[in-house]
Amino acid sequence: MGKNSGLFPHTSVFLMHCWVAFLSPTASLANLADELSLLAMKAHITSDSKDVLATNWSTTTSYCNWFGVSCDAARQRVIALDLSNMDLEGTIAPQVGNLSFLVTLDLSNNSFHASIPNEIAKCRELRQLYLFNNRLTGSIPQAIGNLSKLEQLYLGGNQLTGEIPREISHLLSLKILSFRSNNLTASIPSAIFNISSLQYIGLTYNSLSGTLPMDMCYSLPKLRGLYLSGNQLSGKIPTSLGKCGRLEEISLSFNEFMGSIPRGIGSLSVLEVLYLGSNNLEGEIPQTLFNLSSLRNFELGSNNLGGILPADMCYSLPRLQVINLSQNQLKGEIPPSLSNCGELQVLGLSINEFIGRIPSGIGNLSGIEKIYLGGNNLMGTIPSSFGNLSALKTLYLEKNKIQGNIPKELGHLSELQYLSLASNILTGSVPEAIFNISNLQFIVLADNHLSGNLPSSIGTSLPQLEELLIGGNYLSGIIPASISNITKLTRLDLSYNLLTGFVPKDLGNLRSLQHLGFGNNQLSGEYSTSELGFLTSLSNCKFLRNLWIQDNPLKGTLPNSLGNLSLSLQSINASACQFKGVIPAGIGNLTNLIELGLGDNDLTGMIPTTLGQLKKLQRLYIAGNRIHGSVPNGIGHLANLVYLFLSSNQLSGLVPSSLWSLNRLLVVNLSSNFLTGDLPVEVGSMKTITKLDLSQNQFSGHIPSTMGQLGGLVELSLSKNRLQGPIPREFGNLLSLESLDLSWNNLSGAIPRSLEALVSLKYLNVSFNKLEGEIPDKGPFANFTTESFISNAGLCGAPRFQIIECEKDASGQSRNATSFLLKCILIPVVAAMVFVAFVVLIRRRRSKSKAPAQVNSFHLGKLRRISHQELIYATNYFGEDNMIGTGSLGMVHRGVLSDGSIVAVKVFNLEFQGAFKSFDAECEIMRNIQHRNLVKIISSCSILNFKALVLEYMPNGSLEKWLYSHNYCLNLVQRLNIMIDVASALEYLHHDFSVNPVVHCDLKPNNVLLDEEMVARLGDFGISKLLTETESMEQTRTLGTIGYMAPEYGSEGIVSTRGDVYSYGIMMMETFARKKPTDEMFGGEVTLRSWVESLAGRVMEVVDGNLVRREDQHFGIKESCLRSIMALALECTTESPRDRIDMKEVVVRLKKIRIKLLVI
Repeated sequence: MGKNSGLFPHTSVFLMHCWVAFLSPTASLANLADELSLLAMKAHITSDSKDVLATNWSTTTSYCNWFGVSCDAARQRVIALDLSNMDLEGTIAPQVGNLSFLVTLDLSNNSFHASIPNEIAKCRELRQLYLFNNRLTGSIPQAIGNLSKLEQLYLGGNQLTGEIPREISHLLSLKILSFRSNNLTASIPSAIFNISSLQYIGLTYNSLSGTLPMDMCYSLPKLRGLYLSGNQLSGKIPTSLGKCGRLEEISLSFNEFMGSIPRGIGSLSVLEVLYLGSNNLEGEIPQTLFNLSSLRNFELGSNNLGGILPADMCYSLPRLQVINLSQNQLKGEIPPSLSNCGELQVLGLSINEFIGRIPSGIGNLSGIEKIYLGGNNLMGTIPSSFGNLSALKTLYLEKNKIQGNIPKELGHLSELQYLSLASNILTGSVPEAIFNISNLQFIVLADNHLSGNLPSSIGTSLPQLEELLIGGNYLSGIIPASISNITKLTRLDLSYNLLTGFVPKDLGNLRSLQHLGFGNNQLSGEYSTSELGFLTSLSNCKFLRNLWIQDNPLKGTLPNSLGNLSLSLQSINASACQFKGVIPAGIGNLTNLIELGLGDNDLTGMIPTTLGQLKKLQRLYIAGNRIHGSVPNGIGHLANLVYLFLSSNQLSGLVPSSLWSLNRLLVVNLSSNFLTGDLPVEVGSMKTITKLDLSQNQFSGHIPSTMGQLGGLVELSLSKNRLQGPIPREFGNLLSLESLDLSWNNLSGAIPRSLEALVSLKYLNVSFNKLEGEIPDKGPFANFTTESFISNAGLCGAPRFQIIECEKDASGQSRNATSFLLKCILIPVVAAMVFVAFVVLIRRRRSKSKAPAQVNSFHLGKLRRISHQELIYATNYFGEDNMIGTGSLGMVHRGVLSDGSIVAVKVFNLEFQGAFKSFDAECEIMRNIQHRNLVKIISSCSILNFKALVLEYMPNGSLEKWLYSHNYCLNLVQRLNIMIDVASALEYLHHDFSVNPVVHCDLKPNNVLLDEEMVARLGDFGISKLLTETESMEQTRTLGTIGYMAPEYGSEGIVSTRGDVYSYGIMMMETFARKKPTDEMFGGEVTLRSWVESLAGRVMEVVDGNLVRREDQHFGIKESCLRSIMALALECTTESPRDRIDMKEVVVRLKKIRIKLLVI
């Protein structure tokens, strides 16, 4: 940049002027004034990169010959000064006001700064003032209103502030007013609209507010252009606009106008441009607008306009080039008459409510360049005639319900740059010719039903491609190695497909890559090395921000080079990839990381201390591995951490105290580890926490009362620890709490009545503690049942809790004066009696006596006594009207007890050979188990010729009924919730009930019952088995139901928990496929399992057609979840019991699938 060597100080300018005056004694004083003014302007210029003024504006020549200066011939006075586009910097000298004959001043497109001098108003002859596109600041001088001859005033493209001076309205000769792209505020002076000479008003992109006068066009007969877009103008669009009969262009977009579009605009016969987009306009588009035969640009997008488009809309719009009606509420079909808009270049109708098919006649618009029809409810197919649109550059059809194949004719569109067909129901393969369109920059085909392979040559003909997004389809085969040749790629996403094979190791050639996603496929790592070469190559991608490779069987280990990835990296999701080994310490180098997901792998070792260097980290997910050691102190210093998941590992030791002080945490899950120590009072510092899960650890000590300060807490689980002491009464302050689990600890004392204030509490579990006293009965406690409080010997309460009623003293308060007697005397006595009864029972069984005792048998401890006679009355003599189920072991009747409670009475068929054993087995099991997802037993009744169980009544019947009755239907989430409930029940029976697991032996939909809230309860334990210390036992009698039984039941007579897992897997297939394993389509070698396995890649051919439709929103995610469910069912039903997963893992994986469904 050259600098002006003649940037004279004021003293030098004065001396030079004296010298000029000495040499030119004949020059008039007026001419000298003009010359001095020009030299003063030159002196105010601080940079002249082109050196024009420095070399040309010299006193050795007449100023009338200087560059940019024009003089009148007669008087040699300056009448025009044009220094536009000279790349000048500096300020406008006030001496410009001395150019008294100046008619035109043009300083546009430079870098003049500071304010506009008031002296400019002294140029009374001025007609054109061009100061646009500089860096001028300050306000518009009011004195400009004195330039009575001014016709054109251009001040746009500066940084002017303040209001528009009212004095502008004095410029009665003004034709053009342009103040665009400044920072002007307040309202537009209404007097401006009285300047009858105005032809153009340009005030776009300021911060002007207020309303427009309704009569604004009554005094503007010559107005041809009105440009007010990009402000904060409000109110209604003046109805008088129709009076500005010469208007050619109206631009009012990006304001806050409301109301309807004035019909009068339709009378502007010469109107060519109408921009009303991005306002709050509503109502229908006036039909008169479609008769504006001169209209070229028609832009009404981003409003709230409704109605339908006229069928003949293009018959009177022959010159239309651009129509944009996107982001409104327009309905009906797209008019076929669009094909009559022969000059159309841009068609924008996206994000409306259009239905029907895409008119094929659009394919006749040979000049069209951009088509936007996305975000509607369009159906049918993509017209093959679109292949004729040789000028087309953009085709945007995403988020519709378009079906069929992608027409191969689209491969003829050689000018195409942007192709988006995402979120439709397209099928078939992608025409290979599309990957040969060399001008393509964006290919977006995600969330369809596309299949086939990516062509091996995909990387050879797409030199301009920046984004390739094809996730959420059924693409199979490998990722072609040539994809690494598309060097301009910034986003590559192939997630949620069926891709297999190795990940190309040369992805590092994509040096512009910002997003890489191929999660949820079946891709593998390189077999030749345990480390993943493609991860190492990605260190060349210095702009990479997102790396999403989750849910692939990549295996191998994470390379040390992971720490060499882009410093721009913000998100890594590498969960569920079967990684082994340790987390590389170098990952701490990725200091811009916001999200790190390495969960559900097989990682070992310790959490690297270098994670403490990730100061921007917000989400850390390392759950579900085998990581040991302590939680590093550095994690407690990640001040931006919002989500922390370290659950299901082998972590031990103390939690860093600093972690409890992180004040941005929303969710913390440290469950299922071996963490120890007391919970510190600092826990109360996590003011933003909503979910806290510390369950299944070894925390001890008291629950800190400061937890009551966590006002935003929604879910809290401290279960299965070693906590002791009372439940803090401060928990009554947790008004947002919905779920509280304190079970399986050593908590003592009473349940605080302050918890009655927790109106949002839906789930409470304080079972298996040492609590005592009365159970509160107000607030949320009115909805809780006995399973919330089981195994707390000292609790008493209402009869509905099926525990001892509290004794009241004279004042009506419960008293526990006898608690000492109960604990010290009665309990040992009762224990002795139970022991004696147990011995007698064993001896009787050993004697194999076949005659049952003629006494009432109450196997369930201190539960309600119900006589045979009461059951007869309750069930109306066991009449058929009350029968709700039947089976080989007996019948189930609905009954109403004397207190009005509704129950289910299971009466055993004593003629069945195993009825006595079944009754005993069910009593033995059910008297000791309590779980939310197991049918609760109320009592039993056993006399000589009658045996029955009295069970909780399930008003919604069985899963069998809901699956196969024509008037019942379960959606996807409901079915998943039911399977999670059943899995939770089995997890409890197999792993948490006692040292010896319980095997149900007869899992099937008929034994899954649904309560009033559709929570599933597992019932019918008639043939269940309590295993000994060994994992399995031999059984001589056939167990279970044909179709659901594990192979080893029939072939080897082996009973084990893994047999339940098999039956569960079959039932899960049945639940989502709505096909019984005994369906007539199965026979011989074809079973339900083999059928599901054979269609593993086409899950939509397996599942119930009522669950998901291809046109559903988020279909790709739903379909992926169904794939995961069926894959899990297949893992449950492997031939070898040893290869089956256990119910703990089933529960974890199903809950993860549910999370994916619930977030959409």
